[in-house]
Amino acid sequence: MKLRFAPSPTGLLHVGNARVALVNWLAARQAGGHVLLRLDDTDLERSKAEYAVALEEDLRWLGLDWDALFRQSDRLALYAAAAERLKPSGRLYPCFESEEELRYKREQQIRMKRPPLYDRGALKMTPEQYERALANGKQPYWRFKLSNRSIEWQDGVLGRRIVKLPSLSDPVLVRADGSPLYTFTSVVDDLESGITHILRGEDHVTNTGVQLDLWEALGGDPRALSFAHLPLLTDSDGGPLSKRLGSLSLRQLRRDGIEPPALAGYLAALGTSRDPQPATPAALVPGFSLGTIARSPARFDVQQLLAQNRKYLHGASFETVRERLPSGADAAFWEAVRGNLDLLSEARPWFEVVRGDFIPEPQATEADFLRAALGALPAGACDSTTWGAWTAALKAATGRQGKALFLPLRLALTGEGHGPDLGALLPLIGAEKAILRLRRAAGD
Repeated sequence: MKLRFAPSPTGLLHVGNARVALVNWLAARQAGGHVLLRLDDTDLERSKAEYAVALEEDLRWLGLDWDALFRQSDRLALYAAAAERLKPSGRLYPCFESEEELRYKREQQIRMKRPPLYDRGALKMTPEQYERALANGKQPYWRFKLSNRSIEWQDGVLGRRIVKLPSLSDPVLVRADGSPLYTFTSVVDDLESGITHILRGEDHVTNTGVQLDLWEALGGDPRALSFAHLPLLTDSDGGPLSKRLGSLSLRQLRRDGIEPPALAGYLAALGTSRDPQPATPAALVPGFSLGTIARSPARFDVQQLLAQNRKYLHGASFETVRERLPSGADAAFWEAVRGNLDLLSEARPWFEVVRGDFIPEPQATEADFLRAALGALPAGACDSTTWGAWTAALKAATGRQGKALFLPLRLALTGEGHGPDLGALLPLIGAEKAILRLRRAAGD
């Protein structure tokens, strides 16, 4: 079993493509197969080296690896040779129509209530007309002559699928400058590299029909190839996710503080009936099944992703996050704050609370209560029992309870109205700072 993930380095990797990469990886690893990373970079104007580097970095950050890697831009001679094999049979034929001419033809067909398909006008050229065009400085682009049949396959996710080739225009495979297009290069590479399974987005269903026809024309056996098309992701409102790709690139999610296991677990569960659980891709392999993915679009909800991130952080050990915490943070600090974090970056402000020289705002209306709290604070160093004993004594002395009891203390000690359990936080703040903050908050 050999699969491939084939992104184009024309932008940052977004969650839709990351899901496809993850599903390919899980299917291959579960079957003991191989994963090929192929950079489809023949669009030389849009493909950028920095995007190629970012793609590899982001995939590794998510927890994915691959058994081989190549770039299509290094294989142009292979595509040129494949094109020459198709020309003698007439399956690849030259065209000279300009975009303006093609647009005019489409408009005429629409006016006559016909589908705007390419009319294969170039096939009517005589050898003399072809030579004359070349002599006049024109360079042909090359179309693939589709078979007059329907292509059918049993899709691993969508079930039985049929593409009627006569309802499609013959695709351009090679531009006038000689550069090959995606439809062509993908088939040549899949054949040459021995790909057995192609898992990709539902937007490629029509491409699959065309590519299977091309696969056979190049000598491939369609029975040796399996397809599965994943329904596309939508946003939380059911709209196209592509409208938000800038904010949902893996690079941006990483900067925002999303943890790899949170994203991997969420993406793996999208479109299935399983509840997502944060996990590394390696841990997801045993439970993976392509058959659990539904045929309907799955909604990508940022709030649900944040919930997975929160779940992951709440269970993360100190050792897994140690290097990314503020310098000086220890296991006691992490245990105290992790249950209150959505993102790891939120740990830093709490570190400033317990280790910094925080000065609280005065609470004029609570001054008497805070002075009473100061007097009731148990003597000596603060430990895990201090908060409980202190608040119990204050409750008995003042009759306060609930928010009236706890909020003034929390605001005085941390400056926030909510946050980590003060029973764990107070020993980290220490008695000296607690006394100083209580005095400042009381206006003394």
